[in-house]
Amino acid sequence: MNLLTSMRYLVALHDHRHFDRAAKACHITQPALSNALRALERELGTPIVRRGRTYSGLTPEGEQVLASARRMLREHEALQQSLASQQDQPVGSLRLGVVPSAVPVATRFCTLLQSRHPGIAPVLLSLPSGEIESGLKALTLDLGLGFLERVSARSSGFQVFPQYQERLYLVTQAPRAVRAKSPPPSRIGEPLAWADTVGFDLCLLTPDMHNRSIVDAAFARAGVAVKPVMETNSVLSLALAVRTGPLASVMPGALVSSLREQPGLLFRPLVKPEVQTPVGFLVRREVALTRTQEAALALARDAEWRAELAATSGSFKT
Repeated sequence: MNLLTSMRYLVALHDHRHFDRAAKACHITQPALSNALRALERELGTPIVRRGRTYSGLTPEGEQVLASARRMLREHEALQQSLASQQDQPVGSLRLGVVPSAVPVATRFCTLLQSRHPGIAPVLLSLPSGEIESGLKALTLDLGLGFLERVSARSSGFQVFPQYQERLYLVTQAPRAVRAKSPPPSRIGEPLAWADTVGFDLCLLTPDMHNRSIVDAAFARAGVAVKPVMETNSVLSLALAVRTGPLASVMPGALVSSLREQPGLLFRPLVKPEVQTPVGFLVRREVALTRTQEAALALARDAEWRAELAATSGSFKT
């Protein structure tokens, strides 16, 4: 068995943290995977997997091998993309990790990228900020779309490509008296101070989401304490809680933009303080770009995408 295949099995075991699930992901049997990793240990002359009744992690030497395995697989993928691609027609996958509040923007970006380059197969994953950063460092993600304030101050390991400023809105159903006559079109209403949201039954993202920390900080700056009646880690649930029930929510502009065609909603920009958080693409520094990464970053700087970005991100005038 070649070294590259064994390295792929090791990465699968670490990612799935279970022998049987890793074997299924590699389309082999569990004994075949175990035997391949034992053969790799004999070849390297050191234990790399901690074995017990279940998978118990990697040895320190195994962690070193894992890092090398990820680099090898990355270089192999980059070589495959280079060989399969023509000058203006990149071919290959692109794994994009996106913070949940930016999923509408990333979805439009991926569809535009795929229409421009049919040989690219984007894989869009909605992930918390920390998992995006970890995935980029571990080379399991090719590109991230996240909050730049997290990485600019604490890390020099990423190259950033600013895209837009995320703004926040209070989203409610239209007043009942208005809805009783006929479902009114959704619209952008007058700005509302954060302090004036007291009294609304709010559905917010869970505290582990970075967007929630931004919202909580804004409430604190406004001098109010808010306890949501419902929490979720899904932006879809956030939208449905307002669309189908009596709840209100604080939503990012990108989600507001995707909901504007839904009738009966009112979006009010939140001010005092007015919060604008920079969002952009992230790539790992000091790692050669693949052809699909190059194409994606070229689109991120393209005038066509910039023209769409204002509407997609909710950067519309009130």
